[in-house]
Order: sequence, then C-alpha cells, then structure tokens
Amino acid sequence: MLDVNFFDELRIGLATADSIRQWSHGEVKKPETINYRTLKPEKEGLFCERIFGPTRDWECNCGKYKRVRFKGIICERCGVEVTRAKVRRERMGHIELAAPVTHIWYFKGVPSRLGYLLDLAPKDLEKVIYFAAYMITSVDEEQRHADLPSLEAQIQVEKKEIENRRDADVESRAQLLERNVAELEAEGAKADAKRKVRDQAEREMNNIRKRADQQVERLEQVWDRFKNLKVQDLEGDEILYREMRDRFGLYFEGGMGAAAIQKRLESFDLEAEAELLQEIIATGKGQKKTRAIKRLKVVTAFQTTTNHPSGMVLDAIPVIPPDLRPMVQLDGGRFATSDLNDLYRRVINRNNRLKRLLDLGAPEIIVNNEKRMLQEAVDSLFDNGRRGRPVTGPGNRPLKSLSDMLKGKQGR
Repeated sequence: MLDVNFFDELRIGLATADSIRQWSHGEVKKPETINYRTLKPEKEGLFCERIFGPTRDWECNCGKYKRVRFKGIICERCGVEVTRAKVRRERMGHIELAAPVTHIWYFKGVPSRLGYLLDLAPKDLEKVIYFAAYMITSVDEEQRHADLPSLEAQIQVEKKEIENRRDADVESRAQLLERNVAELEAEGAKADAKRKVRDQAEREMNNIRKRADQQVERLEQVWDRFKNLKVQDLEGDEILYREMRDRFGLYFEGGMGAAAIQKRLESFDLEAEAELLQEIIATGKGQKKTRAIKRLKVVTAFQTTTNHPSGMVLDAIPVIPPDLRPMVQLDGGRFATSDLNDLYRRVINRNNRLKRLLDLGAPEIIVNNEKRMLQEAVDSLFDNGRRGRPVTGPGNRPLKSLSDMLKGKQGR
C-alpha cells in the first residue's frame, strides 16, 4: 500500500486530457447536485454516487445492498459500488468538453509560457483564444510557390473584368444622361432642370467608379496577404480572412480559439525551435538575444521532461471529489455549498449548450461566441479573477476557484 507520508521525490507536470480521463471514475454530464426532495445525489450530476461512491458506508443508492458482506459489489439497479463512503474524498470525475480550452495559468501567467513557446505577445494570444483574431496554423508553401504564377494571372483577369464592367456601366449611364438631356431640350426645359439631371448622373457615375476601385483594392489586399502568409500570422479582419479562405483555402489552414492553439502545438517542433534559438543567442544582441534566452528556457523545459506542449490545451477537465467541495444543510432547511460547485455548474451548462448548438448546426458566429463563453467559464473555475472581472456570488463576493483553494496552504 502507498504510504503518503514517506516518499523520495515528487514531480509536478502537465496533466493531459488522457491522464484526466484515466483518473476519472465517470463523466459528469448534468449540472444538478442533489434532489432537494429526497436529498439524494442526482444521477450523472456533480455528486453522483455511481461516479464518486456511496454517501453511506456499505450501502448502495437504491438500498438493495446494505452491510459490509456485499463489499465490492456494484448494484445492478443503481450502478453504485458497495464500499466505504470515504472514497468520496478521493474519487474524481471529469467533464468531456465540446471544444478545447486553454489553461489560463499558461497563457495568463507572468511570464506567459504559451506566449514564450509560440513567440506571440500575450495580447495577440488573448485575441486568438477569445475569438477576436484568426491564427494561421499551416501553409502549404511548396504548392503555393508552384501555383503562384497561375493564381496571379487569375487575379489580373479578375481585376480586368472589374475595370471593364466599370467602364461599361459608366458608358451606359453617360448615354442615358445624353438621352435625358435631349428629351428635356425637346420639351424646352429650363437650364436648372438640366443641371439637376447632370449632377445626379455624375454622382451615380462616381459611385460606380468608387465601388469598382474598392473591389480592386480589396482584391489586391487579399492577394498581397495570401502571397506573404506564414504560419502563426494573425488576421483580425474577419471579412478579409473569409475571402482569403474562400479563394485560397487549399493552400493554408487557420482558426480561432483554443482549437487553433492546439493544432499549432501538436505540430510544434521543439528540437528545431531550440536550434534556432541557440543560433540567435550566439549571433544576436540586445533585446532579441534576451527574449531568445527566455524562450529557450521554456523550450528546454519541455525537452527535458515528459511534458508535451499540447497539454496546455485541454479537451477534458477534472472534477474534484465531492467531499472536497461539500454541500451542507443548514438549520432552516437551506443549503450551503462550496463555490466550486457553482463554478463547475457554469462550465457544465455552457458545455451542454455548446453541444446542442453543434448538433443543430448553428451558424459559426453563434458557436464561436458559445466557445468563448465556455473558455471564460473554465478560466473562472481554474483561477477566478485572473482575467477580467471575477465571477461573483451572493453579496458580490468573488467565488473561490481551484487556485484560491491551493493558495496560502502552509502545511502542517
């Protein structure tokens, strides 16, 4: 048996989504805690007996098995294992997320480990994570280089078409003006009426030219952006990014939120990055060299441990044992509960809503907004108040997150 008081060494590392699933005894799917009529934990909720163990020693939920002689039996009716209630202090659950989220400690900490690793300013990183900018995750440079001449020819043809259409529209409007003026002269109209017609036509022709110039300018903008596109480039202009994706989507991939960061981290080459940084340190000077040294520390830390950078983005989050976040009945029949239960409830509610939106095939803008809200809910659970305003409970008191639980522990 493991003696928790004596050990030779302790290593703290990144918990990947797979290791979280291995620790877990079941997935928490519902935000409910207990049934207020029966006072029994709700199934698949935050206090579920099937996941975390029985609330009473040697007794299953439905009462079919009672007494120690049934030790280890899993009730076929309610699915609860007959064991000691103290397992509710050690058994963990997990929440399977509908979209990946970034761990707030690694991008919002000082210094930002994620920012150093990817060589991104914390401000830019935040834009990507909270769906304010797109990040390019991969570029097929060989294919782009090979197809560049033919693509450029296509762009030139398109520009020519826009200009020809503009000239034709202006010409037809000028002819209409001539006819209108001739009609007015035949009717013996005053000079004032003719001037009004001319001014109106001039305005319309200017609008046609302006619209065409804007189209050409946009086309050139999209083309210039695509020509010089690199991995990890950020694009805050959504319309420009969408147009670029529609035209040249075969040559690059990009995205928003933690999913884009995850994709980038999965393909991140630590060895190549370490070599590049060592070269910069050897040849560079000043601020560039200082930053390279700081970045190399983070890169070598990943190289020398079993941790992988993709562990900074999570697909599943752990639910700590229920006896560490208890719910207590007060004298008046009311309940007092740990703040963590409220924070977990927010995560589960938003996660379930996101799953429903994805199943319905909701528009991208709505799904992205829900993903951002899920990211914010997980941020509050891990470290409430680290970014922006903290989530508050009754009386505007900030809720205590997992980080607050760990802070200030002095030991015994």
